[in-house]
Amino acid sequence: MPILLDDEPTFATPSERTVWETLREQLGPDDLLGAGVRVTRRGQDREIDILVGLVGHGVVVLEVKGGAVWLDGGQWLQRWKDRTVKPIDPVEQVRQAKYALRDYVDTDFRWERRRIRWAHALVLPHTAVHDDFATPACAREAIFGRDDLAGMVSGLRALADEPQNPPPTREDLLDLRDILAGRFAPQADLVAEAGEREERAQQLTEQQAMVLDAVRMLKRVEVRGGAGSGKTWLAVEQAKRLSADGERVALVCYSRGLAAYLKRRVATIPNRRHRPSFVGTFHELGEMWGAVLPETTDDVDGWEVRLPADMRALGEVLTDGHRFDAVVVDEAQDFSDNWWPALLSALRAEDSGVYVFSDESQRVFARYGGPPIPLLPLMLDANLRNTKQIGKTFTDLAPFRMRLRGGDGPAVRLVECAPEEALERADEAVDLLLDDWRPQDVALLTTGSRHPEQKERQERGQDQYWESFWDDEQVFYGHVLGFKGLERRVVVLAVNEPERTERSRERLYVGLSRARDQLVVCGDPDYIRDVGGEALLRSLRA
Repeated sequence: MPILLDDEPTFATPSERTVWETLREQLGPDDLLGAGVRVTRRGQDREIDILVGLVGHGVVVLEVKGGAVWLDGGQWLQRWKDRTVKPIDPVEQVRQAKYALRDYVDTDFRWERRRIRWAHALVLPHTAVHDDFATPACAREAIFGRDDLAGMVSGLRALADEPQNPPPTREDLLDLRDILAGRFAPQADLVAEAGEREERAQQLTEQQAMVLDAVRMLKRVEVRGGAGSGKTWLAVEQAKRLSADGERVALVCYSRGLAAYLKRRVATIPNRRHRPSFVGTFHELGEMWGAVLPETTDDVDGWEVRLPADMRALGEVLTDGHRFDAVVVDEAQDFSDNWWPALLSALRAEDSGVYVFSDESQRVFARYGGPPIPLLPLMLDANLRNTKQIGKTFTDLAPFRMRLRGGDGPAVRLVECAPEEALERADEAVDLLLDDWRPQDVALLTTGSRHPEQKERQERGQDQYWESFWDDEQVFYGHVLGFKGLERRVVVLAVNEPERTERSRERLYVGLSRARDQLVVCGDPDYIRDVGGEALLRSLRA
């Protein structure tokens, strides 16, 4: 998979899509591929059908012409499906587009007028081109017909190999990608831009409701998706729909932080009859039934074995008025095998609804559970809420490849430091970010030991600690284990685990994916490479 300017480009014609998909299969991981690139220079508006960056060779601008194309007396002609024939000048069109793009890139301060190899070519995916074709303005090697597509990248590399300028490096192509993403507005406008992205993400998330429409007649469903795919929104929406239908619904999760968020979300539903009957953590549900919670957090056997057993016994004797017609479980990957029988014991009937929302890559707790009943799996493969710059850092850690549909935002920044220095560097990063962001926009998260500020706030009680999440006057301090399902516009991630553990990869994935708009990572690059892979480190350094 090459470096893509856009995971979901817009194509003017099916022929452009065919050429783009062909190149995507042939290009290497350090090459660049884009489509529909518009350039406006000196009053002239140019559109580049396909842009290819070939590491070690050059950058090639492609003009794609579908249908039948031929030369007649020096004039290019194109016949459309309706048999209409019109004159075209594709060679001059692509040549001017190349110069417009090169001029635009040369004037960007990030490029510093460096020289690389530029070339242009014509692609006729449905037209055969004879081997002896030649015109003064277009040599045979600069035109690709339908029989040339199979070896197209090899031909483009040969075309771009000219001795006058040096070939582009991978870093050059990454800079080119960033330049074509546009120059960002002044930092003072970052909050306004984040608001616009949030509105767009909300619209995209609401479109996911079609998933619930598709399964409205089903009772047992598991919706799986990566970070930023809208699972929590769908979980609340499903609980709301079921409640509106007159069902008694429990909306359940594991973490206190997510439970606090869900309670606030549900409280905003105008019609009280559309709100689920219970919203909270699995353990709060047991407490409501009369179960006695373990006295300390260190009592693992109490939380994981005795309490679920007590809850199952209490659930089995609940009166009909206290049972549920459906349970909706968010972040279900954190539920252990022991918890599910207790939860299911509170259902009214054997065919009561069970709706599970999960992300296997966020399985950061040392428990491997799953409901003991068959569920119909549905996949959400689009990231909607993170900027593309942030999404590209963690997509390789996700269980499957996700389409990045979030907007563009500030570049991700890596502050290289030893694990024992990560908290100090993270504090410094927060101070700098507060010049451009509000305190309520920023969270500092750790992967290892907690930040001293988090410890101090938690000493005042967990409820008061999570109230600080919505405090407009202060930055939030947390740990990735407690931040699952939550997000912040800006996250400073302190990678302060001294050594790799079994769950380090998942913790890193959760931490990277909590930022919607801007991400700063403070940590040891060798550790990040070891845990997340070379591709992750490259994306942080890009």
